[in-house]
Amino acid sequence: MKRAKKKIFADFIAQRGLKTTKQRDIILDSFLSSDRHLSIEDLYLKLRAKHPNIGYATVYRTLKLFAEAGLAREMQFGDGQTRYEHVGEGEHHDHLVCTRCGHIEEFENETIEKLQDEVANSRGFLIERHRLELYGLCSGCRK
Repeated sequence: MKRAKKKIFADFIAQRGLKTTKQRDIILDSFLSSDRHLSIEDLYLKLRAKHPNIGYATVYRTLKLFAEAGLAREMQFGDGQTRYEHVGEGEHHDHLVCTRCGHIEEFENETIEKLQDEVANSRGFLIERHRLELYGLCSGCRK
């Protein structure tokens, strides 16, 4: 899957007339290997130790390119910080967001999906996309 996403990005870059760079490759590898919702700063700090030549602006611009290429989705969780998550073909999930520590947990629930479809259908509404975010306290913060 990682190889396919790298190909998608390489094709996207070529179509845009941009160059494939070592820095973009490193950023893509790091982004794809993460299982978290990363902010620009999160990814920059993750990269900085091994790759001090990669600047914050490069990480910012590259994450924007990932989103344009359809490899990443920009997410806002009410704290003023944009985070990026992987986009998988046909994949859908929702989020639990801790308002105290900022922990974000993905979940899938077929019952919720079915209920949303039923509500939309009963009103003659066609859902094109949706997001469900539940805000509260994670189990760690509740203790």
